[in-house]
Amino acid sequence: MNRRDFMKDLAVGSLVLRCGPSLLAQGKPNPDLAIVTGESPAALAKEALAALGGMKRFIAKGDKVMIKPNIGWDRTPELAATTNPEIIRTLVELSFEAGAKEVTVMDNTINQAPRCYARSGIAEAAKAAGAKVPFVNEYRLKKMALKGEWLKEWEVFTDFVETDKLINVPIAKHHSLSRLSIGMKNWLGAVGGARNQFHQKIDEAMVDLAAFFKPQLTVLDAYRILTRNGPQGGRLSDVKLQKTVVASIDPVAAETLAAGFFEIRPEELPCLELAQKRGLGQTSLEKLTVEKRTV
Repeated sequence: MNRRDFMKDLAVGSLVLRCGPSLLAQGKPNPDLAIVTGESPAALAKEALAALGGMKRFIAKGDKVMIKPNIGWDRTPELAATTNPEIIRTLVELSFEAGAKEVTVMDNTINQAPRCYARSGIAEAAKAAGAKVPFVNEYRLKKMALKGEWLKEWEVFTDFVETDKLINVPIAKHHSLSRLSIGMKNWLGAVGGARNQFHQKIDEAMVDLAAFFKPQLTVLDAYRILTRNGPQGGRLSDVKLQKTVVASIDPVAAETLAAGFFEIRPEELPCLELAQKRGLGQTSLEKLTVEKRTV
């Protein structure tokens, strides 16, 4: 069953993808998580995917691919409130090289969408690589059964479920409510409705959304991280150059690793424990196969 058929059934499974169709040289299994450091965001993203076994591990010929960055704020890339556009462009290019028929990049922004798409640099970068970059359309909202522990149903933009492959590309940053905004928090940009209601139980809401969307791949932008005054920031003094990209088949592991950039232990983030209990991934990185590279 492909992703599109699976999501049409609105079934919420509990396992993340633990293996891929390709193998690394010498018969070694593909790693679960790749950590790449260096100077160029584009080179980091490309190397991170190579370390995982290549984009063909995730995308088949003819696939429709949805890439979900954080475009939520009217901020330039230097302020680390939105995903780095060079990383998005690289992922679009790699998707097409792997055989994707169509690639879409979109987000339900907080600030005005035209300004967010433009100022973040993501619209220009993604379009240059051949992606479709639409704004969300309220007419494409559909109430769906999330079957979560807290969120039983919610309005979801169907673009994010009517796709063959889903790639989550958050940026790592501070958040005034959830402490960090990374992969699970990024799914708030795939739904509509009164999203401020999630603040009542933010950790439960994030995990319920993560369990519903279940991306094939998480690529975490930690080239610049926002250390204070998140989620929108606004001051360069709040930004730290981490010069890292993390790619993983395990979204919980990626988030666990990113917490370390902020000197936060996994047990300090309730969402991580909840996600692990739900079977969404692993907080014990020593149990995973990890590849570290520098470019």
